[in-house]
Formats: sequence, C-alpha cells, structure tokens
Amino acid sequence: MPVSDRAKQFMPFSALKGLDEALRAKEKIVVPKVELSPEMAEELDYKMHLLEKGKMVTVIYFSNGEYVKVTGLVARIDETSRVIQIVNTKVRFDDILHICGEEGE
Repeated sequence: MPVSDRAKQFMPFSALKGLDEALRAKEKIVVPKVELSPEMAEELDYKMHLLEKGKMVTVIYFSNGEYVKVTGLVARIDETSRVIQIVNTKVRFDDILHICGEEGE
C-alpha cells in the first residue's frame, strides 16, 4: 500500500456532519442591545463628527446578538445611509456603542 493511502486510514472521521458547528452556535451567549443614555449618545455623536476617511479607529458595535470590536482605517462614511465602513466591515450608525480614535479618545 502506498504511503499516501496509508495516511488516509488515520484521518479524523466525523459521523455527524455539522455537529461541531451546531455545538459552537449553542455555546454563543446572546446579549441584548444596549440603549445609549443621552450623555453617551451625545459623546458618540461628537466622536462621529471627528471621523475622517483614512483615520485609524476602533469601533465596538452590535451584530447578531453580540458586541464586536473592529480596528482599522475608515474607508467610507455615508451619512445618507448612516453607515461607516472600516476596511471591509460596514457598520450601521445605530449599532455603534463606542468609538476610539488613534489619539485614544
């Protein structure tokens, strides 16, 4: 038996396809979206007005029942559709919880 065929005997075997993904999905803890206080909304609005295309930022936003943190350069700010694009990630303004610029704001 060739060596390449012999190695196939010891490959991992999954009797139930998709079980691992289903278990990982069950482990995910779903959190409710935080409602911003007027002070937090005002501070967030101030920071949004400081953003510029090409500026390095870190944004924490709500997506699919969890809060996600993304860091990168601002690629686009669309005030009409209320979307900010950081590298390839598009984030709706309404989902943003916190913004931190390169100055550590």
